[in-house]
Amino acid sequence: MISDGNTDDVFGRARLSIAIALGLFAIVMVVGTLGYKHLGGADTGWLDAVYMTFLMVATIGYGAGVEIWRRPETEIFTMVIAFAGISVMTYFFSSVTALVLASDFDKSMRRRRMEKSMKKLHGHYILCGFGRVGRNVAQELEATNRHYIAIDERLEQLEAQAEKRPGLLYLHGDAVDDDVLLEANIDGAKGVFAITGDDSRNLMIALTAKQLAPQVRVVARCNEMRNVEKMRKAGADAIVSPNFTGGMRIASAMIRPQVVSFLDEMLRTEHKLRVEEIDVPANFLPKRLGELALRGESYILLAVRTGNDWRFNPPLDFVVEPGHTLIAMASPHGRFEIESALFLMDGE
Repeated sequence: MISDGNTDDVFGRARLSIAIALGLFAIVMVVGTLGYKHLGGADTGWLDAVYMTFLMVATIGYGAGVEIWRRPETEIFTMVIAFAGISVMTYFFSSVTALVLASDFDKSMRRRRMEKSMKKLHGHYILCGFGRVGRNVAQELEATNRHYIAIDERLEQLEAQAEKRPGLLYLHGDAVDDDVLLEANIDGAKGVFAITGDDSRNLMIALTAKQLAPQVRVVARCNEMRNVEKMRKAGADAIVSPNFTGGMRIASAMIRPQVVSFLDEMLRTEHKLRVEEIDVPANFLPKRLGELALRGESYILLAVRTGNDWRFNPPLDFVVEPGHTLIAMASPHGRFEIESALFLMDGE
């Protein structure tokens, strides 16, 4: 497999060759113009000399332009210019061809690399719909170091985003199709986002995803509140209405402005703080929080979800058991520290 560095080298060499060819073309034009101006004498204008040179370089023919006497130096000069023109034009077109082939080859190799990367993913997310909502979801996943695969029917939009997001994994197709979700490795996915702008399509995506992988969590976008119950019956684990959420956010900005400001700052800070949830592994041996020593500068433990109940600010003697979910304010590194502490101590 060719690496990105090697592909960039191919493009770089092709562009350099084109630049050299254009430079050589300019040199031949200048030399030819000066030569024909000199050989033609005072009666030859600069435009005539340029025209005669172009005829030779472009291999159009010799029969118009400057009146050249049949002298050895004139005929030799004409042959030299014609030969140089043929060489430069051949070099130019071969460079352009190499650039086009390199572009096609790069797309093919990029597609193969993406396919291999998608097959290796596990615990990733599938974004069905890569419009404005989908891109905002992707931005949050990237900020918290989570892998995802984008699916959309608009190839030009996916390719445009791939230029802005190096390493973007995407599939061109309809997420309602079983084959597309299988290609996105839905069996190994942690969740599916059904976030197109069409409620009926989101409903079908949720239904298809649950049929292919019943264990996967599905979050669906719903524009009309009347469709919420239908999506829930189709298998969506969570339904989000942008209109409802937007209304709640507007109300919160008025009622509790400092809280909203704090949350906004939390999202924008360079530490990328988030309120995260970490599931306790099934083979984890019950331990007190004090034994786990879950204290660090990059996270704060807020609560523990125990079945249908919550334990806020749990004490050090609180026993963490399999099935619990830890709620913490943490950076991506802090989330990793908590997960490491749980997984290092499971089975011990």
